[in-house]
Amino acid sequence: MEIPSRFKTNISSFHHYWTMGAGVGLLEKLQQKPDLNQAKDFIPYLFSYDELADTLVKQLHQQVGFTKGQQLIKDYIADPTAVAAPFKEALDVFFNQIDPSPSWLDWELLESGIDLSQRAGLSGLIVLRDYCLMGGYESAAINKPLIYTGALKKGAVKRLADTVDFWVDVMGKGALRRNQIGFQKVIETRMIHSFSRINILAKTNWDKTEWGIPLNHWDMLATNLGFSLVFMVGLQRMKFQIIPEEITGLLHLWKYIGHLLGIPLQLLPDTEEQAIESLYYWTMTQKEGDADSKLLAHALQEEPIVAYYPESALGRKMMREIHLYYNHYLLGSYSCRILGLDTTKIGAIAYLNVLKNKMRNSKAKLAQQRHLLIKKGRAEQLEVKRIYLTYNKRANNKNQ
Repeated sequence: MEIPSRFKTNISSFHHYWTMGAGVGLLEKLQQKPDLNQAKDFIPYLFSYDELADTLVKQLHQQVGFTKGQQLIKDYIADPTAVAAPFKEALDVFFNQIDPSPSWLDWELLESGIDLSQRAGLSGLIVLRDYCLMGGYESAAINKPLIYTGALKKGAVKRLADTVDFWVDVMGKGALRRNQIGFQKVIETRMIHSFSRINILAKTNWDKTEWGIPLNHWDMLATNLGFSLVFMVGLQRMKFQIIPEEITGLLHLWKYIGHLLGIPLQLLPDTEEQAIESLYYWTMTQKEGDADSKLLAHALQEEPIVAYYPESALGRKMMREIHLYYNHYLLGSYSCRILGLDTTKIGAIAYLNVLKNKMRNSKAKLAQQRHLLIKKGRAEQLEVKRIYLTYNKRANNKNQ
């Protein structure tokens, strides 16, 4: 069996996570600690990828261009008869192999996961940015596709705006139903992954013996866990009370999203215990962060400064300090030091938001109170999306 050099026992950041960080509490939820030797069973997934989507990209996007290809995807989802031959045939083949309503899918359970995501409000977006995204940079391997596709040159502002746009749209009520915006955004993202992989392999010096296949199934699972299990850990750190149904619901939500993204069903967890095991196997077999990791972390650290909101320079500097505080609060000083992040003192004012969360969520177990928190949290997220898209569009127009 071919083993890429990226596959090794982690001895730094992630090892610290499981022995001295938040991972200690996660492992306590398991009957026994996962056997790291079993992680070898997942090596083949470093070389497996979404062949179905790659085929469609070659038949569609590479023929008409990426932008037009994505538009044809939107048109087909809205009305399959709106797309003419020969592209309709390729789209028929692709969508006929996607089951939008698999037998295991429980829409009510999925919506409870969306409820939690909406209830998280602004703090949920902070967790995604300052914990899930920044923490992911601790792995050299999973971020290599970003480097090879020129993400650093495009800038953290656009990357963050795209992520917020995707996440907020997907987390709408009923958004993942066939023909709805969330379903559309997931399929579009699947095409982006395939388009990126094909171009990386065709146009760069990507080394499979070191990194495996770009955007492989094993790394896709890690991203999925980042949006589900790691997101929940971050919310709990931010003083959110999460009820058992919401935990199962969020995992079910991301199981469905993972299914739509082409991740093999056998990799996607149903329970928190399964998710913890998967996260352990993935993180503990990761090569430590490298120079590229620090470049990506630095770009995200400085994103508030080069963004176009707040409009005042002082406001943007303060935003940088606040996010730095959350980086240290959520990730811990050990990880932040490895990533080369600055420290902050004035950013500690952000802890007031943590205290506010504790007060707001003190009655989250009560259905009526939880409903009000969901409504308020969703309004916060929609406003953040509006700000990101408004000011990012302004930035793009200035740069054209």
